[in-house]
Order: sequence, then C-alpha cells, then structure tokens
Amino acid sequence: MAEHDARAETPSDPRRERLGRLTFRAWRRGFREADLVLGPFMEAEGAALSDSELDAFEALLAEDDHDLYAWIIESKPTPEPHATPLMTRLRAFMRTHVSAAVAEGAG
Repeated sequence: MAEHDARAETPSDPRRERLGRLTFRAWRRGFREADLVLGPFMEAEGAALSDSELDAFEALLAEDDHDLYAWIIESKPTPEPHATPLMTRLRAFMRTHVSAAVAEGAG
C-alpha cells in the first residue's frame, strides 16, 4: 500500500504561506533585538493583521535592521511612510512583550 501524502491534496493557502514567510523573516533579521520584537509579534499578532497591515509589515522588513529597531523603540523618528497604526501596534507589543520577558527573568 502506497503512503498517502495529505499535503499533495491540500490546496495552497496564499495567506498562510505569506504569514509563514513573514514570520520566518521577522525571526531572522540578523539583529537580535529586532528579532526578539518582530518574531514574537508575528507569532502573536500576524494572523489578525489585515492584508494592508501585512503590506506595511513587509515594507518594514525591507528596511535596515538598526533603523527599524530605532523606530520601534523611538530613539529615531519614524519616516512618514512607516509612521502607521502598525508601527504603533508594534511599539505597544514591544513594551508589553519586553515587560513580560523581564518579569520572567530575561535580560
């Protein structure tokens, strides 16, 4: 009896694939501080983001890691194209996420 591969019968889900790609990229920025905000953000919030918010997140991932992190922690002004509700949401997530990690003994 031949093995059955369920994946061959499952139609591709473009949104799920996009979320997977963006989550992978968010965790592998090459700058650990950014990874620790962007990766958990996508894992916790990614599925609830609208397509336009995913577009905005993808645009953020195209930016320099150090600049992006500086915008999130507000040590540098965020350029107008990225000063979006998504950036506000990222900042709020970062504050909550970092606070929770510190309370658990990280850092």
